[in-house]
Amino acid sequence: MGETKGVLVTGGAGFVGATLVRRLVDAGRAVRVLDNLTTGDVAHLDGVDAELIEGDIRDAKTLDDALDGIESVVHLAAAGSVVMSVADPATNFNVNVFGTFQVLDAARRAGIGRTVLASTGGALIGDAKPPVDEHSLPKPISPYGASKLAGEGYAHAFAKVYDLGTIALRFANAYGPWSARKRGAITTFFRAINAGEPIVIYGDGSASRDYTHVDDICHALELALDSDVPGGAVFHIASGVETTVQALADMCRDAAGVPDHPIEYRPKRPGEVERNFASYDLARRVLGYVPTISREEGIRSTWTWFQESVFADG
Repeated sequence: MGETKGVLVTGGAGFVGATLVRRLVDAGRAVRVLDNLTTGDVAHLDGVDAELIEGDIRDAKTLDDALDGIESVVHLAAAGSVVMSVADPATNFNVNVFGTFQVLDAARRAGIGRTVLASTGGALIGDAKPPVDEHSLPKPISPYGASKLAGEGYAHAFAKVYDLGTIALRFANAYGPWSARKRGAITTFFRAINAGEPIVIYGDGSASRDYTHVDDICHALELALDSDVPGGAVFHIASGVETTVQALADMCRDAAGVPDHPIEYRPKRPGEVERNFASYDLARRVLGYVPTISREEGIRSTWTWFQESVFADG
């Protein structure tokens, strides 16, 4: 990477990383990606002028090498599934808590100026009357939510003790291009529609989430990288719109042109929050973040991306 001070993106070959790395490169930044390719894919970065290191965030030597010549970090690498965290809490802890600690500790050793962490809103706070915000009391109801809260705790502690410039962004449910490997509702619904199988909804469809397009998420990450706010800050990055699972299924069916596609209802799964959407007011006031992509527009364009980039290949 020479004399150019760059950005290290952990998990940069994953869903959010594929969009973020493109945006950073297009903005003229030197970008290095560290990804163990468990859920990431080298193909996500085809044609992108970024350096890719295949390695694991849990390895200190790998991190030290990856941070050479770097001035800021975006930490996206994570075990991101609530359901998988319930099935295998030890792996979730190892990747999300120990892995995040390793990233922060390496950033401390390297004297990194800004470290931006991907956190979560709904899973971290748990069941609370929405809209949630930075003053909501975290009470995670899944190992995944607990792991993200632990990561935020270490980020705040490292900011106070070591003057590390950490910012945690609590993402709403992200969706958009490059999400074929994501274990999320929109991806699952689109795959069911394409396969001619019923959309499966766990519960009665009244559970709700805040769905935010990946372009809006990545814009917030860029704002955080360039922000001069003190270390230890936390911001909710969301759409501020509550969307029930039933409404989401309807929007996915409409986007695909099959409004009557069948839906199958199954029992609710443990560890999943019942209602959630978030206020992004603090991020708007401090970072200048405002979402720009509506649910309908974003879901339509995501269906088009799946048709062209995933389903066209069979």
